[in-house]
Amino acid sequence: MSRLFMFEKPLGMRDTLPELYEKKHRVRTLMEDTIKLWGCQFIETPTLEYYETVGSASAIQDAQLFRLLDKQGHTLVLRPDMTAPIARVAASKLLQDDMPLRLAYSANVFRAQQREGGRPAEFEQIGVEFLNDETVSCDGEVIALLISSLKKSGLSQFQVSIGHIGFAQELFLQILGTDDRANSLRRFLYEKNYVGYREHVNSLSLSSIDKQRLLQFLDLRGGIEVIGKAFDLIENEQGKLALLQLKELWDCLNDYGVEDQVKFDFTIVSHMSYYSGILFEVYAGNVGFPIGNGGRYSLIEKFGKNASATGFAVHLDRLLEALGNIDLENAVTCIFFSQERRKEAFQLAEQMHEEGKRTVLQDINGVKNLDAYTKKFADTTYLLGGRADE
Repeated sequence: MSRLFMFEKPLGMRDTLPELYEKKHRVRTLMEDTIKLWGCQFIETPTLEYYETVGSASAIQDAQLFRLLDKQGHTLVLRPDMTAPIARVAASKLLQDDMPLRLAYSANVFRAQQREGGRPAEFEQIGVEFLNDETVSCDGEVIALLISSLKKSGLSQFQVSIGHIGFAQELFLQILGTDDRANSLRRFLYEKNYVGYREHVNSLSLSSIDKQRLLQFLDLRGGIEVIGKAFDLIENEQGKLALLQLKELWDCLNDYGVEDQVKFDFTIVSHMSYYSGILFEVYAGNVGFPIGNGGRYSLIEKFGKNASATGFAVHLDRLLEALGNIDLENAVTCIFFSQERRKEAFQLAEQMHEEGKRTVLQDINGVKNLDAYTKKFADTTYLLGGRADE
């Protein structure tokens, strides 16, 4: 084996060393406990799925899918997200009685990256999927739960930006006339390329009034006041219905008492083709990408079940980046022992374990640099020779 492949990892894959693992475990546990308190049930799905079902339904580009063949020649994929697998499970086993469902997950997903991209190809998501409830109250509950779980994780400075995919679609179609022209303009929004958006709008063969409406669209960011501005830009009923849903959502979030954490941003769009209504992204300081996102989607229909859904996913590594330094409790006692007092050391460790105390057992003869080793622990106990030195 060459030295390169002995130490290198596949592109985008990372090792999680003990300190980072402890931080991830702590944050993950805090979020999971909060999600459970809101009545969600956690679910697990296979790491491998069929390409023809979950792979094609996921809306992740084919170039980002990890594919392999099973012994029968079927094409499999490493799951690229959790929304599509949960939709598969829900449609086949959980939605038999047409009852609302609140499901949650914490799992790794896989998306192949280009060498120059610098992004992880395997990362952990924590999220929820609320199924079979079409009300705006359900969208509000999902956003309120997202905010609550982020606060419980220790994050204090963040913002949830909310938009509506239906409003942008209706406005662009109303002015541009075709899906292709509307999609071309939406691509600039997805890439956050607002300079390119403006240049593209100015290059179109449109009236000055329509160009101005498309440019004013970029200004639809802020509090409840932007909904009134949006009403001035849209003319058709579907677009107005989207705005009424956002107004109802604002009232709902006020009832939850989380209005200070949210803003409207009508420029939010998604590359996920299954989003169909209210959608949102979460931003925090010092992180160049959203740490989480979600919204209402129509995906379960692809698995033969007619049910609307909404949910969110938080990117755990990005959340950790936003949290910055996390102080870990180092309350671990190391019991050093000599061979003649080994049994006594084991009994002491067992007693401490029963008390819920973290303990390390260490044969004194197995440590070459005792001073450096003891700095790893909050306390030490020595059982050497015929007596104990605390």
